[in-house]
Amino acid sequence: MSFKDLPKVELHLHLEGAAPPAFIHGLAREKKLDIEGIFAADGSYAITDFWHFLKVYETACTTLQRPEDFYRLTLAVLEESAASGVIYSETFLSPDFCGNGIVTAIRHFGPDKARETARCAAETAGDWLVGFGLAGDEKVGFPKDFRYAFDMAREAGLRLTAHAGEWGGPESVRDAIDDLAVERIGHGVRAIEDLALVDRIAEQGIVLECCPGSNIALGIYPGWRKHPIAELHRRGVKVTISTDDPPYFHTTMAREYDRLAEAFDWDRAELLKLTRQAANAAFCDAETKDKILKILEKADG
Repeated sequence: MSFKDLPKVELHLHLEGAAPPAFIHGLAREKKLDIEGIFAADGSYAITDFWHFLKVYETACTTLQRPEDFYRLTLAVLEESAASGVIYSETFLSPDFCGNGIVTAIRHFGPDKARETARCAAETAGDWLVGFGLAGDEKVGFPKDFRYAFDMAREAGLRLTAHAGEWGGPESVRDAIDDLAVERIGHGVRAIEDLALVDRIAEQGIVLECCPGSNIALGIYPGWRKHPIAELHRRGVKVTISTDDPPYFHTTMAREYDRLAEAFDWDRAELLKLTRQAANAAFCDAETKDKILKILEKADG
């Protein structure tokens, strides 16, 4: 059974990382940039592991140079999302790559760069820019190194999330909660290795932006049935479903829903429950959230 047409809410999608490879290849050709090395023979992105993925990602982003490029990128990404039934997306934007709409600091670029990102985010905060986050290599530095940037974003009224518990263990999740006071965690799945932490996350209502297909593609977990999203859900954690960087990991939101349903015997009602959790955790304004919940209510009927 396919859940392609089920309305979906995605909270963890990197705009640049969602760029279809054909789109990036076309931009490179227009700008006469030689980036052929990042593509496989079939035209997909060629990555070997997470750290190679970061390099390929950064190379692909060199083609995104003008506002027009980001306009075209946004349309391409939204078309892909809509085809999977997504009715609302929150996308991460990185100023180090795009230089305009900004929400995400890159961890391995360091705390000073993060301060610049936070300052820009604070100055451009508004209806379309609603949050601030931290992505990149979790093995570089500590969450506390980025406390100043997060404090700056918080004072500007931005909501907070941070990548943790993907390559870092459960301690990285605990540190993000304690040092950055985030209300959502990007990934966060390795919290399952510390059940006391899982209980704390559940009690505090912290939301995990889970990206199972990404975790499996990168080898963090060997398969869908081994992914901890179902156990976290069973233990009362508010888990949500996202794709992260879908073309890099050969996934879509429709595929995520279908594979999770197959792996854990989740039916339409269970998947809608997770979608409502995502809607309630969204950083959008109340009016937008109400519209999303009404659509989900109709789908539940």
